Amino acid sequence: MITLWYSYIKVYNASDNPLNPNQIKTNNMTNDSDKPSKPSSSAPLKQPRNPLHGITLETIVTELVAHYGWEELAKRIPIRCFSHDPGITSSLKFLRKTPWAREKVEGLYGFMLREIRRLGDRD
Repeated sequence: MITLWYSYIKVYNASDNPLNPNQIKTNNMTNDSDKPSKPSSSAPLKQPRNPLHGITLETIVTELVAHYGWEELAKRIPIRCFSHDPGITSSLKFLRKTPWAREKVEGLYGFMLREIRRLGDRD
């Protein structure tokens, strides 16, 4: 509230006469053509080159487990949630709280996708 009062006094002192409501309205208006257009928040951004776009962490972990299994996954990424009493929900809890581990899992998922694509192109 003090800030508002201070800014009003500052505006008042900047001119010789007090501002009337019409002047305030015109001073606060911005020209929309000066601002770059932003995409609407309801429309999702398209990321055609991002293989992780639109894929949940649960899907990533599930597909990694289906492809490698828990034992191989624990060898490739040595974290306890994959080696000791592994499970999807406990792994998701850990990965959501630990950014470095999530990055490793996302990287392995990208490697797995490239490997599948490479092997699929051979056939």
